[in-house]
Amino acid sequence: MINIKESEKLNTLNHSCAHLLAQAVKHLYPQAKFWVGPVIEDGFYYDIDLGDKVIKDEDLNKIEKEMKKIAKDGKRIVRHELSKKEALEMFKDDEYKLDLISRMDENEQVISCYTQGDFTDLCRGPHVESVKLLKHFKLLKFSGAYWKNDAKNKMLQRIYGVCFENEEDLQKYLEELEDRKQRDHRKIGKDQELFMSHELVGSGMPLWLPNGAFIRKQLENYIYEKEQKMGYKHVYTPCIGTTNLYKTSGHWDHYKENMFPVMKVDDEEFVLRPMNCPHHMLIFKNKLHSYRELPIRIGEFATDFRYEASGAVKGLERVRCMCQNDAHLFVTPEQIGKEFENVVNLILDVYKDFGITNYKFRLSLRDPKDKEKYFDDDKMWDVAESKLREVLNNLKVDYFEAIGEAAFYGPKLDVEVKPAIGPEITLSTCQLDFLLPRKFDLSYIDKNGEKEIPVVLHRAIFGTFDRFTAFLIEETKGIFPLWVTPVQVNIIPVNNTYHLEYANDIYNLLKEKNIRVELDDRNEKLSYKIRESQTRKIPYTIILGDKEKESKNISYRIFGKTETITLNTDEFIDKIIKSIINKDIEYK
Repeated sequence: MINIKESEKLNTLNHSCAHLLAQAVKHLYPQAKFWVGPVIEDGFYYDIDLGDKVIKDEDLNKIEKEMKKIAKDGKRIVRHELSKKEALEMFKDDEYKLDLISRMDENEQVISCYTQGDFTDLCRGPHVESVKLLKHFKLLKFSGAYWKNDAKNKMLQRIYGVCFENEEDLQKYLEELEDRKQRDHRKIGKDQELFMSHELVGSGMPLWLPNGAFIRKQLENYIYEKEQKMGYKHVYTPCIGTTNLYKTSGHWDHYKENMFPVMKVDDEEFVLRPMNCPHHMLIFKNKLHSYRELPIRIGEFATDFRYEASGAVKGLERVRCMCQNDAHLFVTPEQIGKEFENVVNLILDVYKDFGITNYKFRLSLRDPKDKEKYFDDDKMWDVAESKLREVLNNLKVDYFEAIGEAAFYGPKLDVEVKPAIGPEITLSTCQLDFLLPRKFDLSYIDKNGEKEIPVVLHRAIFGTFDRFTAFLIEETKGIFPLWVTPVQVNIIPVNNTYHLEYANDIYNLLKEKNIRVELDDRNEKLSYKIRESQTRKIPYTIILGDKEKESKNISYRIFGKTETITLNTDEFIDKIIKSIINKDIEYK
């Protein structure tokens, strides 16, 4: 989907349309006052104070009609430049504009406004020449918004819209928006009973329902099996730690604002853990290691807690309680290249299984000028960044560099994935760390019998199971790969009196083969049960009637298709098992 904010033409068009919206609102609601109306990725919005008036759905249609009337009138849009004194006088009765003007630098900034017919507003511009160019727009939604995004201030009303050069582009965009709505993991999560939230539990604390918990368990089993084959050893560690643990690691100085408040118990101070590396450092330190034992790969499906602002919390995508697919690899300097390569290959293998193709690698580096965010050791950073760059070049992986995106203790490789909706997200990450092993005084005995400090690779393949599940839901529209989905086959007898016994035979046979199957023996119409099976997005719906009972075959429909296919039972079971083993993305 196009980013309107990044297109010069569309940016200007939408900026102008925001003023058209404001003018129409002013015509319909003379008491209206306006805060800001910026262009955003999905179009534009305007924050409006309407006094006691509350916008409703039907009001958007009224405003649209008035906007079209103004556009048809075809007034020119004229720019004026003002001194700060003139601007203050012009908007002396508008506290919102006065606030904006008072914060402008009188010596450096030209204050400009734009006039179209009977409406004038402060704006830097640019704008189109005439309102007659603003024909192809749509108001999308409305919401509340605190003035200056501060909950202590008055609640304003925000109206969102979008504008294009022609009707074809507008309709195409609206169709894409509708697709995004249908893909929204929060909607699908509710429809398919995957997860929920409740105010008594708290914002950003999702509750995984049985269907969602099953999917998450499938993901856990999948990555656990892969990690076991690669020599990872899994552990369990507490969800809390003392403040001294995070002061030792350095997270207290660099990450405290993202932690939950301190809990005092007896003579100790605890916090809910935001990450797992300090715990894993202590597990490594639990005994003396020889260089022959390295690399040591410690993995954990670990529940972590991070403070997210309430406005940023979103379904499973942005949560305050999350489960990380975390691991820490303790290696010798000579092993960095090979272990880093293994992590990259694991990422690529996982992405292949899930059909993820739209991604790119980002080498996240420190900003040498930022001495507060990053541990101040130039030599350590130079060695770490050079090592990662060398490994990526040897792997012939395409990547780009990003200054200021590293962790406070070391550079990292981030894999940025473009999801079906929304901006790019980071799914997988691998971080190189020379610092924390020093802070925890870790060591191993090298081949000369001397103590050496190990290097640590922090890595997460799925990132968090929460975010990856949200990504998977939206990528698939809830049509999960066969090996992941909670129910793989639904059996519907045409008539319970005549066909239920045969349906039970098929049900038991599939169960014996570990195929996840349900039998719909309710006394409902056949068409209703088939439609409901499709609504639930069950991959295969078996329909059993007289013909199937007599021939000892089965007839089935694949989700999303109307064609009915008939096979003998053994062929169908073989087909399903092969698809599960091959981790097919699509149903065949």
